[in-house]
Amino acid sequence: MHVLNTRLIRLSMLVGLLALALAFVACSDDDDDTGDDGGDGGGGGKTEIVTGSVDLEGLSGSLASDGSSTVYPITAAMAEEFGGISPARVDVAFSGTGGGFEKFCAGEIEVANASRPIDEDEIVLCADGGIAEGDIVELQVAIDALTVMVNPENDFVECLTVDQLHAIFKEGGVSNWNEVDPSFPDEPIVRFFPGTDSGTFDYFVEEIIEGVEETATHTGDGTPSEDDNVLAVGIENDPNAIGYFGFAYYQGAGSALKAVQIDNGEGCVEPSFDTALDGTYAPLSRPLFIYTSTTLLEDTSSPALGFAEFYLINSETIVPEVKYVPLPQDLLDEQLAKLDPYLP
Repeated sequence: MHVLNTRLIRLSMLVGLLALALAFVACSDDDDDTGDDGGDGGGGGKTEIVTGSVDLEGLSGSLASDGSSTVYPITAAMAEEFGGISPARVDVAFSGTGGGFEKFCAGEIEVANASRPIDEDEIVLCADGGIAEGDIVELQVAIDALTVMVNPENDFVECLTVDQLHAIFKEGGVSNWNEVDPSFPDEPIVRFFPGTDSGTFDYFVEEIIEGVEETATHTGDGTPSEDDNVLAVGIENDPNAIGYFGFAYYQGAGSALKAVQIDNGEGCVEPSFDTALDGTYAPLSRPLFIYTSTTLLEDTSSPALGFAEFYLINSETIVPEVKYVPLPQDLLDEQLAKLDPYLP
């Protein structure tokens, strides 16, 4: 057993490991949860890390992980704690969900982080790279509340309907705030959104853009980036801004950003641990995944099985520290069962 030290919280909130992550540093030093997100992590105490069936101290070699910027802080935190027990190394990067699947299918990485399920084209790409569909292992690791945010100086947007959100971000949609609602000011809408390689972008398009109007496309009018820190800073610096990305990045930004409630026809619901878990924050609650292969899990010279087991059995404690929603026990058990055939 290993004890999780306070550097986990600091690592988990330094999501970009870049200069733009400065916005998160102050929040990472604050170990107290506000209590209104329903989470039980980050209480300032030490959290116990558990080990499973795999002898982590006996592992060697390295793993490369890439993909979703949303899943990045979870995997980075897992890699940090895993490295405190095992001599094996896990290197973590983020190039977007699509970019991660490309590298995984090409055999360039062993673990793909994803904020959406792998799609049919990517399954074909993996087959072309020698990873058959039946060899792909999908593990859900957490739940996210994809969060829509505005600048804190914005005092007129508290809640948006799905139709209004669709109009803001669709190609050929509204361009000024008063076109969303006549009571809003006649000011231009400044958009920030994930790049097209992002699973967050794909999910938003499916649920909000195409979900309202099947033939609609996402606007290109705005600032796209696979780095959620860029989006957070952009929204923070423009009073007319609106954007969307993962819940953890919103939590990390604290008072620098203002979350928008979403009305899917049942009234306005704010993003939180509880509303993501019970599904009332619809349609923007979504699963988060990591992917590996049966070949790697069967390879006793690879640390893939040890890391995958470590990831799942510690998700209940580490995931809330990184400000995402841990899986309910029954769903976690389903993921652990996928590893059973490979465990010693």
